[in-house]
Amino acid sequence: MASNSTNEMRQEAEWMVPSDDKILELIREYGNLTPTAIEDLGGPSAGHARNRCPVLAKYGLLERISRGLYGITEEGEAYLNEELDASELEPTEDSE
Repeated sequence: MASNSTNEMRQEAEWMVPSDDKILELIREYGNLTPTAIEDLGGPSAGHARNRCPVLAKYGLLERISRGLYGITEEGEAYLNEELDASELEPTEDSE
């Protein structure tokens, strides 16, 4: 009963957009990625990913490895595995 792009069971937050799941899934599958690599692997445009990755990092679903390079966190994995309600996440101060 797996679905391609719609994941009704995942608990999204108000600040999330539909492409966030795809970004997280690609980084989980391929490892640390840049926004350009996200686009190259079938995700949203690099420009969109460049805007969304810092937001996902701000809420702890991704971590910024270095400038423009992001990796998934334990929280990001838990969200994708339907074990974490993203609406319960608080923004961190040092991610901006």
